[in-house]
Amino acid sequence: MSQLEADVVVVAAGASGLAATVAAAQLGLKVIAFEKSSTTGGAANMGMGPLGIESPMTRAKQFQPTQDEAFKIFMDYVHWQADAKLVRAHLNKSGQTIEWLQSLGVTFSEPASYFPGSFPTWHIVMPESGHPGPTAAATMLKIMTEKAKELGAKIMLQTPVTKLLKENGKIVGVIAEDKAGEEIQCKAKAVVIATGGFGANPKMIKKYTGYEWGKDLHTFAIPGLEGDGMRMAWEAGAMSTPLRMELSFGVADPMGLGLEWLPVFHQPHLMVNKLGERFMNEGEGNDSFKGNAISLQPERTAYLMFDETIKDSMKTYLDFINLVIQTPNVANIDEMIQKVLDNKYPYFFKADTIEELAAQTGVKPEGLKATIAEYNGYCDHGYDKIFVKPNRFLRPLTKGPFYAIALYPAGYGSLGGIKINYKTEVIDKSWNVIPGLYASGTDACDIYGDTYVFQLPGNTMGFAMTSGRMAAEHAAEYIKSQG
Repeated sequence: MSQLEADVVVVAAGASGLAATVAAAQLGLKVIAFEKSSTTGGAANMGMGPLGIESPMTRAKQFQPTQDEAFKIFMDYVHWQADAKLVRAHLNKSGQTIEWLQSLGVTFSEPASYFPGSFPTWHIVMPESGHPGPTAAATMLKIMTEKAKELGAKIMLQTPVTKLLKENGKIVGVIAEDKAGEEIQCKAKAVVIATGGFGANPKMIKKYTGYEWGKDLHTFAIPGLEGDGMRMAWEAGAMSTPLRMELSFGVADPMGLGLEWLPVFHQPHLMVNKLGERFMNEGEGNDSFKGNAISLQPERTAYLMFDETIKDSMKTYLDFINLVIQTPNVANIDEMIQKVLDNKYPYFFKADTIEELAAQTGVKPEGLKATIAEYNGYCDHGYDKIFVKPNRFLRPLTKGPFYAIALYPAGYGSLGGIKINYKTEVIDKSWNVIPGLYASGTDACDIYGDTYVFQLPGNTMGFAMTSGRMAAEHAAEYIKSQG
């Protein structure tokens, strides 16, 4: 077994791990980051940017909210089902994290909101291409990786940590495994766990959340995110927190459907469940709320439906657009539909009649016919008396062919697992700090109650970055206290 030594070991080099690595190296600490994958960045490479409250950019624009306002918005949203001191520490430092990232060479486009009613807290990275959008954050993570190396931190790829070393109640290092399968023992004065959750572990998802990935859940599943950090922390005595999925909604096999369909299935058209019944205001812009609502339906399935007239209207106008939907023009929707039908994508349906559409989707025909008749009446009168869907979104389904897309709970991965305090110190089952052990990012993100705080977009990546910095800073204080 080869031997290494460091002041701080960071377990994984995703967004949170890189933040911890760079921050610790800036403090003059010897840092080794062990990464399971062959690249750095993890799931954050798929993202767009972090939250920042009172960042230099939001201050310059006089954008709300302030730190105090954000704290109230956040805690009201989660009904105080979160560690308020940790939330406050995260929000207060988040704007400084944006400034810190800028000092590393990261540039951002103007802070953005996600949907009407949300706040412009989302600092979307300006990527190398110059066009902000999905995967923009990969540019930021590349800059952070290069900065870590420049500062002398060592990043060991394809070298997963398998165990924490504990002596006399303190964490004193890790055991890792290199590409050849040989064990490495690395002694350290502090360890930061930042392994990104369990979003690619169907067994853990089923056990802890009840969802069956690939059947009634279609979240991102970045290879390697299998709950390793949680397992090791629990083995070392850490208290667990509720394990949840960071829900949104989406389609099954989005790559099979094609990303050009993203603007289509985000539109506020009629949505029904397997019974053929509506179950929410389809004009709700919070994707997490839609994910919650779909999760409560039979088979956790919904169908977005539209007719030929609505389809044609989308060629020139879409109700919902945002910075995720970078190319909202679907003027070629007829070609898009034909391509999907030719490829036999199993979750898209086209039928000449409502009865045939019900047969294809498996929706109860009598329920669907009754719902469409009722809904068309609301459209005619300009008032949805059940869910109060805004009048501007009320469009009847009258002209065939008719179309449907199956929708499911989806989203960005897992949340929670390791109990930490507001200093990111890991807490044991007796509510005591485990000396030398810190956790950050998704592994420790138990601050949303039961629903992602979409009112303040960029929150999860923001928490990853900020908590990684916090872990490094508090680990440095701990090391100094140990002499």
